[in-house]
Amino acid sequence: MSERAGFRSAFRRWRADRPFWGGLLLALGGAEVLLTMKASVKVMLHAGMQGLAGYLLPTLMVLLGLLILFNPAQRLFYSITGVLLALGTWLTSNLGGFFVGLLLGIVGSCLAFGWLPDQAPRERRRRRRLRLRLRLRKEAVVVAAAQQAGEPA
Repeated sequence: MSERAGFRSAFRRWRADRPFWGGLLLALGGAEVLLTMKASVKVMLHAGMQGLAGYLLPTLMVLLGLLILFNPAQRLFYSITGVLLALGTWLTSNLGGFFVGLLLGIVGSCLAFGWLPDQAPRERRRRRRLRLRLRLRKEAVVVAAAQQAGEPA
């Protein structure tokens, strides 16, 4: 059990140091566009340029998503390139994977672009939570003392 808790805390620390959700969504968007490229002819809405570009753009989206995860220092370049590639899949790959992969790629790139490393913790929220906990403890002590004295709560 402690080994699992150690893995979870290590993963949380790793995830906190990078734009995790942005990179993951960008990679999933690229994977979705790649999967729709393999769809049957009956399912396909728009064949697009069936050459290299139809497979190159979503593959690069997956690659950029992984690069955002494993090299967050260059996230600005990767996210801008990811948005451009996601928009390019609209023309080359079944309307961007039936718009699902296109939207996942754009949202993931925007999340990665907006992520800021080393943000100061939100002290105000932390203080508010601490005050709430202290108030709840005081109320619990008052209720427990009243119950011991025989008074109804």
